[in-house]
Amino acid sequence: MLLWILATFTAFFVKGLCGFANTLVFTSVMSFGTGNASISPVELLLGYPTNLILAWKNRKQLNRRIWLPLSALVLAGSIPGALLLKHTDSRLIKTVFGIAVILIALEMLLRNHLRLKECRLLLPVIGVLSGLLCGLYGIGALLAAYVGRVTETGSGFKANLSAVFIVENTIRLFVYAALGLITPASLMRAASLAPVMLLGLLAGMKSAGLLSDRIVRTIVILLLIVSGAVLIVQNIA
Repeated sequence: MLLWILATFTAFFVKGLCGFANTLVFTSVMSFGTGNASISPVELLLGYPTNLILAWKNRKQLNRRIWLPLSALVLAGSIPGALLLKHTDSRLIKTVFGIAVILIALEMLLRNHLRLKECRLLLPVIGVLSGLLCGLYGIGALLAAYVGRVTETGSGFKANLSAVFIVENTIRLFVYAALGLITPASLMRAASLAPVMLLGLLAGMKSAGLLSDRIVRTIVILLLIVSGAVLIVQNIA
């Protein structure tokens, strides 16, 4: 139980601080001895309310031109996703996406420090790929990379990313329920960890309030690089 508590607090501290990467952290910690079928439903049940909280807290920064099209892309991602899963090696797809996440994050880092102009031609491509990846596997790294490029503040990043995650989480809740992945045991586990989740989330949000947008943005970029690296390592090992 101690490992569950540690994973929950750490994951949702990062969520409160940066607005994403809770799944990456939670899964990475819990993968030492626990199967994914037991991890993912609990993480989803814990993560869903955090997206509602972050979207509501930063609601003034919500931009329909950002989160609505991305939500549509996430929904659309399940359609080609079914074909890709059937006819393509998913490990190869995840590896390619991992490389893409790292390259985009490095470009964001260079653009921030060198004050380079935004390349608008890349945005539609990144948007489509991010929706596909999130729709396919529930992986939000590329989605975060896209939102990070089209928002200027940390609150705007969290608001719009959380809004898209709410749509994606709702879909997965129905899918997991239909597949029988959400069990009484997973519900009880999530309920027992909910206070830890809230404590971690609030601590992360408080910490974010003490940091400048530039520092938080740099942390987001570094987390994107780590996310991409984890995707690559997990799928070439």
